[in-house]
Amino acid sequence: MMACRGTDLFSEIDMLRAELLHNVEVTADCQRVEEEISQQDVLTRIENIILGIVTSLSKDEAPVLALPNRSSWANVSFDSAIGLQMSSGSSVTTIRSDCALSVAKFAQILKILLVIYRLIQSNSYATKRDIYYNNTQLFGSQKTVDGIVDDISCMLKVPRRSLHVLATCKGLISGDLCYMEEDGTRIDCNSSSAVSSINSRNKLAPLTDATFQRLLDDDFCTKLSPCIIITGKGVPDVNSRLMVRKLWDTLHIPIFALVDADPHGIEIMCIYKYGSVAMSFEAHSLTVPSVMWLGLLPSDLQRLRVPEDALIPLTRTDENKLTSLLKRPYLTSQPDWQKEMELMQQTKVKAEIQSLAAIGPDYLTNIYLPNKLRYGGWV
Repeated sequence: MMACRGTDLFSEIDMLRAELLHNVEVTADCQRVEEEISQQDVLTRIENIILGIVTSLSKDEAPVLALPNRSSWANVSFDSAIGLQMSSGSSVTTIRSDCALSVAKFAQILKILLVIYRLIQSNSYATKRDIYYNNTQLFGSQKTVDGIVDDISCMLKVPRRSLHVLATCKGLISGDLCYMEEDGTRIDCNSSSAVSSINSRNKLAPLTDATFQRLLDDDFCTKLSPCIIITGKGVPDVNSRLMVRKLWDTLHIPIFALVDADPHGIEIMCIYKYGSVAMSFEAHSLTVPSVMWLGLLPSDLQRLRVPEDALIPLTRTDENKLTSLLKRPYLTSQPDWQKEMELMQQTKVKAEIQSLAAIGPDYLTNIYLPNKLRYGGWV
């Protein structure tokens, strides 16, 4: 993921930024303003959940928890200004305390609610990994904790960061950016060979990891300054998405996605731009609908005559993923993306960004990206 602010050489970027700023002004009144949720509000919502359980027990009834279904497309609607957002009347999954199939999850949810309540009361933080190792026998796996934390965030209708539960740093950022973390630490992403982790507490907080490193090695940010590059190291975590969204909200600079020309890379880009079904309840704070697809485009493979031995045949899994992507509701508002994906479907080949090295070892950073940005080669 790259954020660039145009210089005199990049008039196309200047025009794109002007267009994006106009769109921001036009849609500003239509956007739902997210109110900051206080710690007391979160505590009250947890208390209401516990009160419901106690009330059920007092009536000699088995307590039940209702979790919004975060895995169904039927629960999601699409808004071009927001992305994928959870519908108000979404279906729920019932977690019963008297059912052998769900009693373990019921206990796990209560345990994590207790941890969250204590963290908020003491104004302290813990990582999801801390929670898991607090009771490995109860949770069984880290994945279980990760899913329940998101379920609780959705159930309470609060952003995950308001739960005082942090994720281990995954994303990286470098470039022309300085920011202050909540504890007063100043982070300079532009210092010599600086690469900063994207931390979930800073409230700022897809390039592939290999491409990110290549751009650093080639001093790309200096060559095309001002520029910021971010990698979520594959499918982006919430922290990486929060950072990209914060950059957009604060600076309103064009944001470009540089991903592999394959279905997996396209889906990563779509998550930054439109969000995901699982996190649709936080769409207002995570999605960045202004993201543009810079590359690697399927049409680039033909236009640049990338050598055939650098191309990879689509697998059956790739083809199924591509078919699924073409059915996504946001594709109707992106005809150029749809054409690129249909071209991939026709040619039945994919390529990694590194395939451009088959044209020339420095082709990516010295020719491909500068020309793309200079002449408006994005869709």
